[in-house]
Amino acid sequence: MINAYADLSADGKLAITTLGQLKSAGYESQSIKDELRTNLITSIAEGVDVFEGIWGYEDTVIPDIERAILSRHNINLLGLRGQAKTRIARMMVNLLDEWVPYVSGSDLNDDPLQPLSQFAVDLIAEKGEDTPISWMHRQDRFTEKLATPDVSIADLIGDVDPIKAATLKLPYSDERVIHYGLVPRSHRGIFVINELPDLQPRIQVALFNILQEGDIQIRGFKLRLPLDIQFVFTANPEDYTNRGSIVTPLKDRLGSQIITHYPKTIEMGLKITQQEAALAKNTTGSIVINELAKLLIEQIAIEARKSEYVDVKSGVSARLTISCYENLVSAVERRMLKNKEKEGHVRIADFIGIVPSITGKIELVYEGEQEGAGIVAQNLIGKAIRSLFVDYFTDPDQVRKNREMRDPYKPIADWFGNSNMIDVLHDYSNKAYKKELGKVPGLSDLVNEQIKENKNEDFKWFMMEFVLFGLVEYSYLSKHPLENGMRIDDLLGSMISGFTNPESDLEDEL
Repeated sequence: MINAYADLSADGKLAITTLGQLKSAGYESQSIKDELRTNLITSIAEGVDVFEGIWGYEDTVIPDIERAILSRHNINLLGLRGQAKTRIARMMVNLLDEWVPYVSGSDLNDDPLQPLSQFAVDLIAEKGEDTPISWMHRQDRFTEKLATPDVSIADLIGDVDPIKAATLKLPYSDERVIHYGLVPRSHRGIFVINELPDLQPRIQVALFNILQEGDIQIRGFKLRLPLDIQFVFTANPEDYTNRGSIVTPLKDRLGSQIITHYPKTIEMGLKITQQEAALAKNTTGSIVINELAKLLIEQIAIEARKSEYVDVKSGVSARLTISCYENLVSAVERRMLKNKEKEGHVRIADFIGIVPSITGKIELVYEGEQEGAGIVAQNLIGKAIRSLFVDYFTDPDQVRKNREMRDPYKPIADWFGNSNMIDVLHDYSNKAYKKELGKVPGLSDLVNEQIKENKNEDFKWFMMEFVLFGLVEYSYLSKHPLENGMRIDDLLGSMISGFTNPESDLEDEL
């Protein structure tokens, strides 16, 4: 670590300012891969979590990354979108020394003890021990580039700069006319290329020698530049078939390819969502989102990842659940504002507010496109309700199969079967909401009977609504969209109405 060689002065700048002072302090150079390795060993020994906040990878991805760093490998993170690949790459900066010295004015962050560029070599030859030294913070040693089809070799490697040649009155044969690209300028740092398969094959080829031999060629210049760079690439398996691929010789030069994945449990997904959701600090009043509502959001992502309407190869990003949670809170807040209420508890009806967060985050297959993104989103919400319903209430399918079982849902279904219905509107006040749900006989008793551990009154109202929407998914009841909400009524009555309405319309026409 640099603090072993130099002290920080009161104004926060390192006291060593010349090459001679640096040598006297006993500074020793090391490659960035050795630096990462050394600091990782220290972090593991001291129990420091370098990748803090990366949940669900503790026993899979993180150990693979640590092994790759210990092996001093360049890394490719392979996985579907929204699997924290870029975030992991950025957090590797935490394994760098806080400060490192470099030759002042150098474009390539030259190590004062191992100068690389002609500029640094000439300056040290001229000034010797008085060569000025500057200090670079670890946050400045990270470079990130998104691979797009228009990225050129000049962007990554460099090109001849005719303006520099004219200004300095240098011939094009002079190395000093070169304008270095992002890769050489990342010397002694971490260089990340996101979505590597989108990089054109000829550009990928330009990375071969840099990764293996350290050579670069710019407009006829063959420079022996032993660049010291930790490369981290990210790639999506979908890209291999849809847009591009990683050329085989480049893959062969990567030490470790690490497979990322989505959260393996709903609880882990919930933990990630709660950590990443960015809620407004001045949220209106008191908004309560119960645990079941949070689990429903996570279950929606799980249902999307196995839905026949959603393109599995594209994946379902963790950003879906994060955006859904933010929109769910906003749906409650909007309702509170409209009703001038100071406290708001989430409702099933509020889940209409997360539909835009779903439609923008999933790629549909052909059948899904025919259905429409909005319908698919509603379908995913319904499937999530169905999946979690049996965690709290008796499985309706089991009740149907076993005729000896008492049907706890019969009183509710019978009431709706007698031509009764309720409307659950999005902007109902608390009073109107409870009055509407209170119409259904036996609904409150069912919730009180099966949900005994949670005595919260507002949660019980949520569960009463949850029961109705759950019974819709299990074909006990039917629901119909209204302009500003949802109507729940009898399933059989709805079917009969669906058959009779066209005939009535025809009779009117005749």
